[in-house]
Amino acid sequence: MKSTDVLADAFGRVRSDVHRAVDGLDEAALNLPLDDHANPVGWLVWHLTRVQDDHLADLAGAGQAYTAAQEDGTSWADRFGFDLDPASIGYGHTAEQVAAVHVSDPALLTGYYDDVHERTLAYLRTLSDDDLDEVIDDAWDPPVTRGVRIISVVDDDIQHAGQAAFVAGIARRRSGN
Repeated sequence: MKSTDVLADAFGRVRSDVHRAVDGLDEAALNLPLDDHANPVGWLVWHLTRVQDDHLADLAGAGQAYTAAQEDGTSWADRFGFDLDPASIGYGHTAEQVAAVHVSDPALLTGYYDDVHERTLAYLRTLSDDDLDEVIDDAWDPPVTRGVRIISVVDDDIQHAGQAAFVAGIARRRSGN
């Protein structure tokens, strides 16, 4: 098995986790904060997708899915319609910014994630093991390689998908589903 196949498998697991977390949730459940400082499922999935989209697009030297025009001429940013800078990925969001990520339709989240997932897999198919060893950021000690950056994204995604699954479970129990 090639290293990129392992990475593709990891991102495939994130995709499954995202779909399981969001599946069957209504608008109220998607946006339910457990307290005044907790992130709801909608924000968590949007954020993990934004990070993956941002970071992998940067590595690929490509545009992000979030701001790219789709077949109908709109972008994912247009479809979500959040009152946020389209460059925002959620890092450092205030409670007000988290609340601005109000998701009305679970299919919007999974559609955006699936688009980013397909772009991720396409990018991974272009890489060799030597590409993964390439240093892309020497401001750190040790310097960050392409492979380490990709693993960092997978790790972040898995953590946020797990948080989304936890919050979704509570939301489902509260609604009796």
